[in-house]
Amino acid sequence: MPFLNTFLMKNAVQIHFLGAAGTVTGSKFLVETPEINILIDCGMFQGLKELRELNWVNLPVDVKRIDVVLLTHGHLDHVGYLPRLLRQGFQGKIMGTAPTLAIAEIILKDSAKIQEEEANRANEEKYTKHNPALPFYTTFEAEKTIDLFQTEQIDQWIILSENVSYRFQYNGHIIGATYIDLDIYGKRFVFSGDVGRQNDYLLHNPQKPERADYLFIESTYGNTLHPKEDVEEILSKLIRETIYNRGNLIIPSFAVERLQTLMYILWKLYKANKIPNIPIIVDSPMGNNVLSLFQRFPKWHKLSVSDYKAMCNHVTIIESYKETWETIDNKQPKIIIAGSGMITGGRVLTYLQQLIDETSTTVLLVGYQAEGTRGRQLQDGAHEIRFFGKYYPVKATVKSLESLSAHADQQDLLHWMGNIKNIPENVFLIHGEPQVLDAFRVKIKDTYHWNVIIPKLFDIQTM
Repeated sequence: MPFLNTFLMKNAVQIHFLGAAGTVTGSKFLVETPEINILIDCGMFQGLKELRELNWVNLPVDVKRIDVVLLTHGHLDHVGYLPRLLRQGFQGKIMGTAPTLAIAEIILKDSAKIQEEEANRANEEKYTKHNPALPFYTTFEAEKTIDLFQTEQIDQWIILSENVSYRFQYNGHIIGATYIDLDIYGKRFVFSGDVGRQNDYLLHNPQKPERADYLFIESTYGNTLHPKEDVEEILSKLIRETIYNRGNLIIPSFAVERLQTLMYILWKLYKANKIPNIPIIVDSPMGNNVLSLFQRFPKWHKLSVSDYKAMCNHVTIIESYKETWETIDNKQPKIIIAGSGMITGGRVLTYLQQLIDETSTTVLLVGYQAEGTRGRQLQDGAHEIRFFGKYYPVKATVKSLESLSAHADQQDLLHWMGNIKNIPENVFLIHGEPQVLDAFRVKIKDTYHWNVIIPKLFDIQTM
């Protein structure tokens, strides 16, 4: 489908909701103006099969006419579609903060490698209906994408065209994450990205927008308040139970931020004599690479150099797949932190494939579990789970710890938008599941009396 800007009235702007509309994943928002066309984020769909299948379909716009991509942060559901964008003809710049682009580079390379390995395995073991199974994109395509990266500073207005400029603003959530202020013909468009939480273990509090004529705000936990859990006490109790049962505490973890936060908390508990010196195994090649970014970008987080070094020295970092199997074969009680956080791929699959049918195993889910993921299935009490074409009985104990989510909850989101001094013309709720979006719509209307819209996937709004 061609762009519509040849038909736009002077100064009109169109927003194409190409992802994260009516769902939590696949963030992509095309901002079309008479001067320049901007894509805000370029993420993969995850979770439900009907969403994942959309990844394989070309976008319903003329990708060659997109001039620039602005990234709010480096998570896969915000950057993972970039190589496919290039395949469809994109040749512009991809802009983000230095940590965001560093994370995006790690994630794209790691994701491409995993996809290539899984396609090869599916073809060899013939557990796929596709003949042949193909990776979503290759390592070569990921590297071509990274060549288009261009670093920009936060808190600085960047001119894109005569009447269009933007700036990145610190937003917590993960290292490098921002929200985006976009000024177009004197109107302020604010794209929240993923909003972080107040009083995070590792990150500073998010900045808050002061003006928004059009606000596009994430709604992941728009109907929820994070429970007031004592994270350290819950972890301490689970660790004591793991030692008593001579089992394994397996924590599927997002490689960016969550893994580092868990390392910090566990080191802190040990230092305070709240847990014994139980082996802590970190098995996430991507997570290990992200860990080094805390050293490269010290101004983006609260962790001191000495604490960073002590935390890293307290864990065993797995370097090879051979060490993964040695860890599984070792019957000593231990904590295993492995990617991925929603159990959609990564090293955690190998651990769970081997250990989920043991009653001495505990699986601790520590983040949002999207519909259609193995993490959501376990959270919902599945009695069996599928790995690599085979089903395995779930005999492990499954626990959830929502307090460690990197997303703002309803109260945080309302607080985040509370500094906006004008009345927005429209607020668009994105990045949320249907029931959550509707509940958050009602809450915003009751609190601020603003006009709230819930766009559907592939909707187009003219402003």
